[in-house]
Amino acid sequence: METIMRTFSQTYPKLCHLYSIGKSVQGRNLWVLLITKNANVDDDQLLKPNVKYVANMHGNEAVGRELLLHLMEYLLVNYDIDPFVHNLLDNTRIHLMPSMNPDGFESSREGQCIGGNGRFNMRGIDLNRNFPDKFSARMEKEQEEVTAIRRWLEQIPFVLSANLHGGALVASYPYDNTPVNMLSRWKLSYEPSLTPDNDVFKHLAETYSFNHLTMHQGKPCPDGSMESFPNGTTNGAKWYPFSGGMQDYNYVHGSCMEITLELSCCKYPTHTQLPEYWRQNRNALLTYMNEVHRGVRGIITDSNTGIPICDAKLKIKGRGDITFKSTKRGEFWRILLPGSYTLQINANGYQPMEKSFRINNDGQITYVNIELTPYGQQQQQQQQQL
Repeated sequence: METIMRTFSQTYPKLCHLYSIGKSVQGRNLWVLLITKNANVDDDQLLKPNVKYVANMHGNEAVGRELLLHLMEYLLVNYDIDPFVHNLLDNTRIHLMPSMNPDGFESSREGQCIGGNGRFNMRGIDLNRNFPDKFSARMEKEQEEVTAIRRWLEQIPFVLSANLHGGALVASYPYDNTPVNMLSRWKLSYEPSLTPDNDVFKHLAETYSFNHLTMHQGKPCPDGSMESFPNGTTNGAKWYPFSGGMQDYNYVHGSCMEITLELSCCKYPTHTQLPEYWRQNRNALLTYMNEVHRGVRGIITDSNTGIPICDAKLKIKGRGDITFKSTKRGEFWRILLPGSYTLQINANGYQPMEKSFRINNDGQITYVNIELTPYGQQQQQQQQQL
């Protein structure tokens, strides 16, 4: 995997950059390939959103790992051939992490469809149960791989993400956990636990499912479980609730909309099956990333100086207590469906502000630039008018 990624970075230096966000328990690098136009220079293009795919956090679920390597090659080879790919790379920063759990992958075995070694990291911890949770306390010490992901989210303002798994065929969206104690395994069914942005998450999940060749059919896997998912999607807690999941953490703490993609009934199929998995998922992987170019974006500045305002807190009125922040360049993004909204903005040293806007049905991004007034200035202006 590392050799392939290094080869890509050396062959296409203007389109991709290889970096590590940290190391696993056993010291293996957590590699990421950034793919975008001008990847080899400081890219100062404003309002260019960051998207990520993370695979193989359960080391024995290998399909996502291989799909991301295929996706890297497809994007790089087709940049000068396919107008869609060209436009995507010109206007998006794409971060691809094929393996979040390289230690687990090393202990897994090809052909093991159910169970098998490698799900956990080398301390026996399930990384998808190890993140801080909105509804319950974390029981186990934070693992190196999870710490690396959290720092990554602090450093880069990701807008959209997906987490690639195996063992089922479904697109699952937050929340995975629930505020109600419904975790008894004796229950025959669970209630959904919906976010304030459920309309967007459901749309994102269906975008992937309906662009996948078969996921949208919602058919059960041939393992006897008889689990079926209408339209190939499910709310995470409705399927089965658990705490410490990565997609919930991305949404609540990272201002990033992430869903979980279960891409194969077999966790680690034989290598001869990989071309078919790529054929099934290629269009869905591409189309999903492009959803980052939906909704609202803009820049927040000081009304006097025009200087960008960093760390302004924003929220969409009527959508719960979920906030997102402006970057050091004053940028913000939020994926929204067509409709009318009100943006609420608060920043230290500035008067709070509300700004109404509309997302149209034409698929175009809505740009809303905000100028905040420093505290005291409005009072001075009123006194001068008296």
